Amino acid sequence: MHHNVLLDRRPHRATPGQSFLGRLELTQARVHELCGPARHTLAMMIAGGMEGPVIWVRAAWEGARLHGPGMARMMDPGRVVFVDAARPVDLLWTLEEVLRSGAVPLVVGDLPNPPGLTPMRRMQLACEAGAGQGVRPLGLILTPEGAAPGAESRWRMDPAHGAEDGWRLTRARDRQAPPRSWQVGVKAEGFALGASLSPEDAVLN
Repeated sequence: MHHNVLLDRRPHRATPGQSFLGRLELTQARVHELCGPARHTLAMMIAGGMEGPVIWVRAAWEGARLHGPGMARMMDPGRVVFVDAARPVDLLWTLEEVLRSGAVPLVVGDLPNPPGLTPMRRMQLACEAGAGQGVRPLGLILTPEGAAPGAESRWRMDPAHGAEDGWRLTRARDRQAPPRSWQVGVKAEGFALGASLSPEDAVLN
């Protein structure tokens, strides 16, 4: 009997994802959203687990800038090329074009507000086009609260205030996995994913 595999609609990953913090994954050649107060920290943790250059696109009108010595705890700052966009339209256009080029493995968009559905769709298509150039680019958009439609997944990072320093990481949305939260701690060899928190503790957006 001949089976038509084109009729298989089960969700699947065509290739292994980009791992981070040991056992978590981000689907490659897709755009993911990072949000929360510690979103920049999470982006640098992900970048630290990858090789190659990073294009970091940010708004020129925003005053806050990453601190080099702080970045060095998580990754080599020399790998990062910062691009300051003068206008919101330039910010989104630059992200789309860099993803489409497939020139670098990681593209980060530090956005003051979440993009709309149309720009997100364009960026997802640009990732697919970039994958055809030989590199499967991973796109990360950083937003304050996490409300970008069309993101492959959404992750929130918050400082964990308690007896031990660290962070609380929540997978709020993912096409491939359910919501879940973890503690992230600091160890001598780097950062470690700790105990999983209960599902009801997850911050769902």
